[in-house]
Amino acid sequence: MTADPSRPTAGRPQAAADISLHLLGGFRLLRGTAPVVVPRGLQRVMALIGLRPGAPRSQLAGLLWPDAPEERALSALRTALWRLRQDPCCPMTVAGDTVRLHPSVRLDVDELVGTAARVRDGADVRTTAGALAAGRHDLLPGWYDDWVLLERERLRQLRLHMLEQVATQHLAAGRHGEALQAALEAMAAEPLRETPHRLVVRIHLAEGNAFEAVHAFYVYRDLLRRELRLEPSPAMSALLNDTLGPIRAATRSTSTGPEVGGWPSPAGRRT
Repeated sequence: MTADPSRPTAGRPQAAADISLHLLGGFRLLRGTAPVVVPRGLQRVMALIGLRPGAPRSQLAGLLWPDAPEERALSALRTALWRLRQDPCCPMTVAGDTVRLHPSVRLDVDELVGTAARVRDGADVRTTAGALAAGRHDLLPGWYDDWVLLERERLRQLRLHMLEQVATQHLAAGRHGEALQAALEAMAAEPLRETPHRLVVRIHLAEGNAFEAVHAFYVYRDLLRRELRLEPSPAMSALLNDTLGPIRAATRSTSTGPEVGGWPSPAGRRT
């Protein structure tokens, strides 16, 4: 493992002060702004320790080498930890049977989890300016270890719920622009998820933009029918009852347009 040679090598505590580990969007270990080269095998060890701080060695070894006998996996872990602890750019803290990154190492996953916790606990979303950008990239893309897939989905769901809560809080406060931005961010992260689409409809209705609300509904309905052959939930359809109720009644009485789940398509729109 090597860092930028133009930077002086300091003792372990000082070197750890400007070390950051990035796992969202790909593995990157930085000393300040200089990348540190870490072999792929040791990347896996560092990443798992960062994601499972304080995990016992037997658990780490079993996750990293699931097909190896326990003693061989523990021996491989001991070797990897010894190599990591020799480099001040990869500081570890070992306590008994557990190992974790040095507390001064900044981990981007911790920032996402911390931001989500503040939003969940009711912090003013105007003070969490980084909420929309936090976790925008997937955890370790291109890695397919079982523990990576599990953590990737956990963080993805954590971010989606955080964005939806941010949008909901902004909507409740009448900050429609900020609410729409957060809802669209969630929609981009998971286009088929109904909750952010429902939020977009609610935001447009709160602004008095009936056309935008109806348009957003049909865009999602068409996407859902095309990709999954499903219809929006009754809860989402009910959002537009007051807006489209008179149109639906008029359409039924004249039988001039097709209906899908009780909802007539807009005039001139193909279903």
